[in-house]
Amino acid sequence: MAENEIRDNKNMEEAADADALSWEEIRTEHIIRNEWIDFRQCAFRFPDGTVFEPYYNYSRKDYVVIVASDTEGKYLCVRQYRQGIKQVTTEFPAGGIERRDGREYGGMDGLMAEDGIEAAKRELLEETGYASDEWEHLLTIPSNATIADNYAHLYVAKNCKKVSEQNLDSTEFIRVVSLSADEIEKLITEGRFQQAVHVAAWFMAQRK
Repeated sequence: MAENEIRDNKNMEEAADADALSWEEIRTEHIIRNEWIDFRQCAFRFPDGTVFEPYYNYSRKDYVVIVASDTEGKYLCVRQYRQGIKQVTTEFPAGGIERRDGREYGGMDGLMAEDGIEAAKRELLEETGYASDEWEHLLTIPSNATIADNYAHLYVAKNCKKVSEQNLDSTEFIRVVSLSADEIEKLITEGRFQQAVHVAAWFMAQRK
């Protein structure tokens, strides 16, 4: 079978799955909807016709994650408190893509004040004081496809150089650390590099 025919058959199978497996949203209540989050209670009709509720989901804005290395090959990481797990974590620089309306939720819907690469450069500079001229987009992937509709935009930045001090938001308390590849691998293996999308960014970067 020719490669094009195999690809066409695969696309037809995926389209058939989309028709057969998709849920129909039949009711939505916005429990909290402000500039920070849109948290919803929904009712869905399943493919077999049954209705399930409540199902909760939410919107937050898209964000970027940067696997950044300096001129010595060390990786720039940040340590900060994460209230979800109530621990200080080690992770890569990251942050939201700014919107024109100032909201903290909503995807790439035409209201973005900056694109992904602009956000990545800004976040790296703000959180670490480092900048780079060598950028590569790795992947854009749903942040949490089960319950949220925002996307993470993953980037690599190489040969980063210190050009300024940190410029943190009022809610950010961040310490920058430089780690070797072996140190990051050890943290991941031990479950101490605790942001799942950041781990995915690391493995994507290593494939490059």
